[in-house]
Amino acid sequence: MTVPFVGATSSNRVRAAIFVDFDNVYIGLKSLDPSAAERFATDPGQWLDAITQADEAGGKHVRFLIRNCYLNPTVYAKYRTYWTRAGFRVIDCPSLTQQGKSSTDINLVLDAVDVLAGVAHVEEFFIASDDADFTSLVQRFRAADRRTTVIVAGPVAAAYRQMADTVIQSHDFLALLSGVASTAPAVEPARPRARDTAKPAPKASLASSAATAVREMVKAAEGPIKSAVVAQRALSVDPSLSSDWGGQGKFGTWITRIDDGIQFAPIPSPGWVWDAKRFSQGDLPTVEDPDASFQNQIARVTDIPALSTVQYRQILLTLAEKLAETTNRNELAKLVRDECLASEVPVARSSVNYVIQGLFYAKVTLAAGLSSAELARAWVGHVEGMCRVAGLQLDKGEAAKLRAWTGGGLAGHPEKG
Repeated sequence: MTVPFVGATSSNRVRAAIFVDFDNVYIGLKSLDPSAAERFATDPGQWLDAITQADEAGGKHVRFLIRNCYLNPTVYAKYRTYWTRAGFRVIDCPSLTQQGKSSTDINLVLDAVDVLAGVAHVEEFFIASDDADFTSLVQRFRAADRRTTVIVAGPVAAAYRQMADTVIQSHDFLALLSGVASTAPAVEPARPRARDTAKPAPKASLASSAATAVREMVKAAEGPIKSAVVAQRALSVDPSLSSDWGGQGKFGTWITRIDDGIQFAPIPSPGWVWDAKRFSQGDLPTVEDPDASFQNQIARVTDIPALSTVQYRQILLTLAEKLAETTNRNELAKLVRDECLASEVPVARSSVNYVIQGLFYAKVTLAAGLSSAELARAWVGHVEGMCRVAGLQLDKGEAAKLRAWTGGGLAGHPEKG
């Protein structure tokens, strides 16, 4: 039975649904760029917004009515809260066999087919997975006259690629996650080129095409690009480069042969490529601070101020000092803010208010005589409670880092009780 179209949309407004095979995409990204994999896992709203903005730049407004994420809770439970906060419905797909095969495929297919037959009349389906098992599902979408966009983080089977209307290849997805591209390029599927192995000319032509694609990418970039992103771009044009990089042995040697101002440096890790006519080695980013990444993740999940350890320490020290002058919340926040500024550790008044509010939630009665260590322990306990409520699972090392950071080094070790 044909489901009637409910609620007509304007010509440029598209109702969409996205189904994310978390395990598949995360594993694929991690093999290419671990930091990009973590950004995919911990900030899904960012890359989804970028995809939406890319479509809007093309005159199409995409509205995601359905956002589903399928993950193995035994392995990836710690990422669940990031996805729920981004508006995704997270479906647990535990391993059902001794080989570790999860139920993602069947759950995703059943949900997608239900949406296809539903009353919302979804016009475009986004599938984030390079699993060719979904080829039949994409065929089903096409038969129903719905558009399909496939997001992949690895090699794509030809049939799967050809069935989709649009493919966001791994190099484009990496670029988006790495902040190289402000929007996600919509890459239309291209038919594989036939190669005549008896003639060397086609191979040389493909290598030239790969070099041209890399030049265009690097010249248009807003800064240095991670080498893994550039390598994926080259391989997407000429897969034969994966064997020995056109006789050069490795990517680093191959990229330096392109010339035209293209520079490569293997360090800082994971390696960078840039346009020497616009940038220099001094523009390369410093090595990412794992503690900073951890702190940003906690702040994103709990909404606590993304301050440094020094700033939290200054707030708590100053708060203990100013309690001798006033316990009025508004006056206290202003005094602490002003003193932090005078101490050359500026902190926004809203951040001070957030810490004071957290102490109230922790049932601390603000009064003269409270030490900075007591305030720090109470504040850290409140943050730990918010992490538990958000479903964020921390191991012992992460719990210690959280305590040292939000307590400004004043909270000490957890009290034994």
